[in-house]
Formats: sequence, C-alpha cells, structure tokens
Amino acid sequence: MFSRVLVANRGEIAVRIVRALHELGIEAVAVYSTADADALHVHLAERSVCVGPPAAAESYLRIPNIVAAAQTTGCEAIHPGYGFLAENPAFVHACEENGLVFIGPPAEVMERMGDKVRAKEEMRAAGVPLVPGSDGTADLEGLRRAAIEAGFPVLLKAASGGGGKGMRRVSTDEELEDAFVAAAAEAEAAFGDGSLYLEKAVALARHVEIQVLCDTHGAVLTLGERECSIQRRHQKLIEESPSAALDPATREEMEAAVERACTTIGYRNAGTFEFLLGPGGGFHFIEVNCRLQVEHPVSELVTGLDIVREQVRIAAGEGLELVGRAPRRGHAIEIRINAEDPARAFAPAPGTVTRFRPPLGAGVRVDTATSEGNEVTPYYDSLIAKIIVWDETRPAAISRALRALSELEVEGIPTTRELAIDVLESAPFRGGDYSTSTLAELQDRLPSLSPS
Repeated sequence: MFSRVLVANRGEIAVRIVRALHELGIEAVAVYSTADADALHVHLAERSVCVGPPAAAESYLRIPNIVAAAQTTGCEAIHPGYGFLAENPAFVHACEENGLVFIGPPAEVMERMGDKVRAKEEMRAAGVPLVPGSDGTADLEGLRRAAIEAGFPVLLKAASGGGGKGMRRVSTDEELEDAFVAAAAEAEAAFGDGSLYLEKAVALARHVEIQVLCDTHGAVLTLGERECSIQRRHQKLIEESPSAALDPATREEMEAAVERACTTIGYRNAGTFEFLLGPGGGFHFIEVNCRLQVEHPVSELVTGLDIVREQVRIAAGEGLELVGRAPRRGHAIEIRINAEDPARAFAPAPGTVTRFRPPLGAGVRVDTATSEGNEVTPYYDSLIAKIIVWDETRPAAISRALRALSELEVEGIPTTRELAIDVLESAPFRGGDYSTSTLAELQDRLPSLSPS
C-alpha cells in the first residue's frame, strides 16, 4: 500500500479523497491555486503545494506542475478525482514516466474510450447494444445520409467530447447544416477536434449508468445502476439508485453487458458505463467515463462500499474482495447544490457564502468543502455541495431528501436548492416516471424557474 498520495484536484472531491486516504493510513498531499490557498482540502492534507494562479489552465491543468509537486513531496501515486486531468492520457503517461502510479484506468484504455467512435466499435464487439446512427465520424453529407436512415430527430456529437459540448439536437433536415457548423466549431474550441458523429435521439429516454470496479487480476464488480435523468443541458442535477425504470431482468442484462465490455477492453479501476434507456426498456450504450463520477456516493450508500478506497487499493495491486454483482440495500438520492441561478437560465453565481448550515441526522451525508465566508470564484465548477440521503424505500428516501434540503441553509449566493425541492415534490419524480426531458417540460410549472 502507498504511504503518501498527491490529490490532483480541489473542492469537495479533494476533501473526499483526502479523507479516504487518511482512513487507509496514507498521508495526503494537496495542490492548490492561489485562489484556493485557504481551502479545506489544503488544511486537511499533511502537506500542500501551490501549483499556480487561479486560472485552471495555469494551475490544476498544468501537468508539469502537478508531477513536480508529487515528486518534491515524495509521493508514490496521484489521485486525479474527476474533471481537470482525470481523463487526460497525457497526464497518465507523465505519471508513469516519472515513477508515479496513476490511480485510475490505463492511458491506453482511456485513449480508446475517449474516442467516442472507437468506443462504440469496441462496445459493438463486446455485444453491448448501441444507439442507431452514423458509422463513425462523417462530413455534413455523410451525417445527412445517416440522419435520414436513422430518422429525425438526431443528435450531433463531438467524437472527442463530453459534458454536452459539441452536441446539438436536430429535428429536421433543414436544421442540419447550421447545427453541424455550430457543433463542429464548439467541439474544435473545447477539444481541439471538430469531428462529429450522429446518433438517433431516443424519445422519452432515461439516462442510466452502471458503476464498475475492475482490479489488475481481471476481476470485475458491478455496483448497480444510477438514474441520472434529471438534468439540464446534459448536466446532471439529481441522481438516484436503484432506478424506478429497471426491472431485475433488465438490470442484470445491463450489468452483464458492462462486465463483458470491461473484460473485452481490459478496463481497470473505477469507471462508469452510461446508457440511454428507451420507453420500451431497451438500453443503448452512450459512453464510458474513465474516472470517478460526481455521483459516486449514491452507489456507495446502496452497496456499503467505499469506491475511493477501492480505487486506491486496486492501484496498489490489491484484488477485489467481491466479484460479480455487489449486494445492495435500500434507496439513495443525491442532489447537487450549485452556485447558479435557475431563474436566470442557470447563470453562474459567484460570490461570498455568508451563511452555510448543512443538514444533519440519520441517513444524510454531505460532501462539501464550503463554509461560511468562503468565496465562490468564477474560475471553477459551480458545485458547492452534494446532499446524499439513504433510506429503506424510495418514498422514504424522497421524504428524507426533502427534510435535508429544508434544513440546508446557504446565503449570500443563489443556489439550486429550491429547484431541487420543486423537482423532488413534482408528480413525475415522485411517481418515478420521468426522462431526460422532464426538467424542460416542467419549466413553466416550477416556482424556482420563474424569473423574480
């Protein structure tokens, strides 16, 4: 096992990883930008290193700075968390070239799965169902032929993309050219690659993902699904497990498909396979996230496993104690509290948090790095806290989530708290009958989305 690990991240996920390292008896080294000099993860770690000015491109994304911080503090490994360098194969290579263990999947797997077109080809080889669409990337005319064959509406997607960037929904042939130009330009700006592919837009689809752990000895453990359909502009807001849309047979079919895929592609460490679930129950592969997910606590609460600790153990060469399907119990829900103004199209809302009182009580977990007096800067992600609840049944978990949100106090900046309450109280969510379009459909009926 490692004795000292560098945490190449900030905010709540850096705090989460530092705590997991301490529970394993491992020293933690934090990195920080000058904007984060007084951040919680810096105070919790045994050592800390400033890696640059506030802009992420000059600090958290500077590979030489991160590697140098690990070397000068005598670290044996680096945990990337999520975002920043977590899915950057060049960073994995840099770690390896400097004698550091990267706590995550191999660079070669990351490169293949980061190429969305190649990932689909490998999933097809593993017998994983795919969304109908283009056979790889194509020019405008090639995508037009694929769209006509698949049938409108369709989605244009960036081959090197993620997080909704370089993506456009196209309802008619007349819209295709403008959408192609806009999506290609956005993809080029975000990823340095403007190539696009096309998929059929599945109507009333649900976004369901499977969490997996794979060790270096070939063992695979699936931890069930997370339902992530409450989202805006492809950004998740509320997640839960298990999904109300899955029956046991479909759940096992999905997990078996993921297990086959992991064996086929040689996956290692933690990862998430994302799917669209159609109204008829059929599921289609979207992408692999070769990293820890923001919503990983949902799976932790229903399985009792600590995914971060398992990541570290796997990276240290230890085998999984469980294989196949992880046991599960009860129901978990995660609500992301973002520094955003839902009534102003979710505009970022940087500022000073003048009051912060997280909820407490049985079955409530709060992952955060926020405290009173903290400055929410415009440099980084707007997530300020995750409220995660567990209870024996879904109705009880919803009630517990509403209780927790009613106790949460955040003042000084707008947040998505009221929106979360509106969604949890809505008929589609309470009934478990919702899709990725539900939030947009509720737009005119949720008080938190009405301009004041």
